Amino acid sequence: MEPVVGGLLDRHLTVAKEWFPHQYVPWRAGTDFDGPLDGTPWQDAHSALDPLARSALVLSLLTEDNLPTYHHELASIVGRDGAWGNWLHRWTAEEDRHSIAPRSYIHATRAVDPVALERARMTHMSTPMPGFFPRGVRGIAYVLVQELATRVAHRSTGLNTAEPVCAQLFGRIAADENLHMVFYRDLYEQIFDLIPDEAMEGLRWAVCDYRMPGQPIPGFAAMSLSLAMAGWYGPQMFLDSVLAPIMRALRVMDRTDLSSAGEAHREALAEHLERLRVRVGRFEERRQEHRPNSAGEPITTG
Repeated sequence: MEPVVGGLLDRHLTVAKEWFPHQYVPWRAGTDFDGPLDGTPWQDAHSALDPLARSALVLSLLTEDNLPTYHHELASIVGRDGAWGNWLHRWTAEEDRHSIAPRSYIHATRAVDPVALERARMTHMSTPMPGFFPRGVRGIAYVLVQELATRVAHRSTGLNTAEPVCAQLFGRIAADENLHMVFYRDLYEQIFDLIPDEAMEGLRWAVCDYRMPGQPIPGFAAMSLSLAMAGWYGPQMFLDSVLAPIMRALRVMDRTDLSSAGEAHREALAEHLERLRVRVGRFEERRQEHRPNSAGEPITTG
């Protein structure tokens, strides 16, 4: 796959647009914090965002913060040399902006308690990730799903915060994630053509066992549920805007080059998607019964 990766990297470099995190931060809104500079301590009233928007920002930023782990895991799969290594380093450099810019925005606008945010970052990055990051073809399938999920989640965060600068910033980040997804999608299409059975197994694993990489974030489950209940990002969006496009792009259900082993993996994947549709339908019914109030704060259900 080395020549394929090299070609996809060359294409990526021709379409990726240079951008600068500092240009997406309203620096004039910033003031000194308490501490060595003897500024003003953060107060809840300083934030122009509602609690739901703050949760979205925290999840987005802390997920992106764990880039050293992602780089290490991917390097263990593809190596650091040749076309694979060149792609990995370029991807890492681009992904690093996805934490630089949001953190600067958060600090300048006092959107989130900076002390709580830093403590959560330390906890998250000091906690080993669950042992689910796969190797080989499974690893490529996982990052394909993850890149698209991240693009969809970031874009939704920006649009739903109802804050124009935040929307512009996360829209820019989502554009990066989209190009990363396109790289892995087209790479995986080539893998399907080369080793269809193994590719089907890898995709089945990635979809059936999918977990977000931000799970070690303190309060991850509660914040994720609140965002899902509000319709910002949840099971329905994951099914319709992440899994469905991948299935179509890779022609998963239309392939005719599978052996009996590959067919078994496809059947298992199809059965999982059907079960997921049922669960999503039930969740949507529950969500409609317990919709967030007008202030954007999640309604408790018990």
